[in-house]
Amino acid sequence: MANNISKITTKDYLVTQEIFELEYDSNSEMFVTNPIPDNLEKYYDPNNYISHSDNGNNLLEKVYQTVKKYTLNKKVKLINKYSSTQKNLLDIGCGTGEFLINAKKKNWKTVGVELNDSARKKATDKNLEIHRSLNAINNQKFDVITLWHVLEHLPDLDKQINNIVSLLNENGTLIIAVPNYKSYDAQYYKEFWAAYDTPRHLWHFSQNAIRSIFKNKKIELVKTLPMYFDSYYVSLLSEEYKSGSSNYIKAFYRGFISNMKAKSSGEYSSLIYVLKKE
Repeated sequence: MANNISKITTKDYLVTQEIFELEYDSNSEMFVTNPIPDNLEKYYDPNNYISHSDNGNNLLEKVYQTVKKYTLNKKVKLINKYSSTQKNLLDIGCGTGEFLINAKKKNWKTVGVELNDSARKKATDKNLEIHRSLNAINNQKFDVITLWHVLEHLPDLDKQINNIVSLLNENGTLIIAVPNYKSYDAQYYKEFWAAYDTPRHLWHFSQNAIRSIFKNKKIELVKTLPMYFDSYYVSLLSEEYKSGSSNYIKAFYRGFISNMKAKSSGEYSSLIYVLKKE
């Protein structure tokens, strides 16, 4: 448990300012958002939720879009490393589809799932096959399934994971990126840590939590990789939530310190988990 804390009180800084509790589950070694709202879609305001936009109107959006373009290439290189000759890819929570476009350029057969109507329309307008839910995908299996900062958003976590695993080919690869509440920036910013992002983030994972959850599904963790840029971006948002104004110097410093500490601890702000079907 992070510093022996069993409960964290935070809020939705992005849309509603509502208060939420993060309750520690000792069995899974993760925090769980409470309460989980019945209508989660209202918390995904497209004017505020940056991953559902292709815009670069302000400095933060421009930085986000620039980093996104760089990381897209890194993501495609990663899936190529674990690809088979078939190269069938499913990206769950595909947003506006930029990752799928980059994968198609490298000869991947792509399918996306995106719940948000606005983001899904932007993706389908790019001539991509996008579905609203996993239920719309029938009789298909995939060599690689990716969830880039998506698993933490999914209600009915156990059921969703079972559905995802059922779509994976034998010897298929599952790639998941999620925030890490054991990182230095999470410990420093506490309830202001932007990657808690309640109530859009329902689950808050540790490395042990990911390992345990998927081991029970006969999915083996084979590699854990850092997402270096996340500490800077999350620290920038966290500074704003904590002080009411952006402080780029402080945010950069905290992001840098987080990455330096993680070199020895392995606890980066966000982590990519590469998992294989046993």
